[in-house]
Amino acid sequence: MSFKFKVSDFKLSPTALLAVILKRAANFQMQINLKSKTLNLKTEKGFTLFELIITLTVLTILVMGTVPLAQNAVKRQKELQLRATLRDIRNAIDEFKRDTIGSCPQGAVRTGNGAGNSQPTTPDPRSRIVIDDCTIFDSSNLDRYPPDLDTLIDGVKVKSRTPDIRGGSGLNPGEKQATEINEEKEVVKHYLRTKPIDPITGKDDTWELRSSYQAADEESWDNINVFDVRSGAEGEALNGEKYSDW
Repeated sequence: MSFKFKVSDFKLSPTALLAVILKRAANFQMQINLKSKTLNLKTEKGFTLFELIITLTVLTILVMGTVPLAQNAVKRQKELQLRATLRDIRNAIDEFKRDTIGSCPQGAVRTGNGAGNSQPTTPDPRSRIVIDDCTIFDSSNLDRYPPDLDTLIDGVKVKSRTPDIRGGSGLNPGEKQATEINEEKEVVKHYLRTKPIDPITGKDDTWELRSSYQAADEESWDNINVFDVRSGAEGEALNGEKYSDW
């Protein structure tokens, strides 16, 4: 008597494999019963071998079906994290861009002391400050997007768009002179706390960057500015889309 499996059995679907196991287990149990009757063996109450095999088979198939579900759940969680991270980076890029409106005339070191015409001076209502450090932009970055991701993390010097119009006399102790009221303090604004990690690759240096002068399908970054960012992870998501297309 034997209860063996063939290699080809494991290529079957779980339902077909269960049917094969049940059939062979039933035949195996019949052989045992015939053997017992031939030898006049007494049987005690308890679980038969057939029942044990069926129980183990069902448990095995349940486990086989649970493992892929668990793997997909982990993958789905990473994909949700990737979408959230991309959204945070792109929001930071857009916020930086809004803060450059009305800043940095051509050839200026600071927003308020250069010659020439600046960019359009109608600011976005969501922006209350303007970037004051024009040294971070070179002549090729006319669109004034961040030069790189590190700029969003390290921060840039900014100043308020609304000047302080209070008067001052300096007549009383502790009061400022009128010329001191509008003295600007150096303030640095950070757009990202840390360099984000790609949840799919587990690294922070696999992001693929694109400047405002590049098409979406270009593979290498031209180092002019950071207009968009995408994951450098290979493979496809659960919905069939490539991570690099997000």
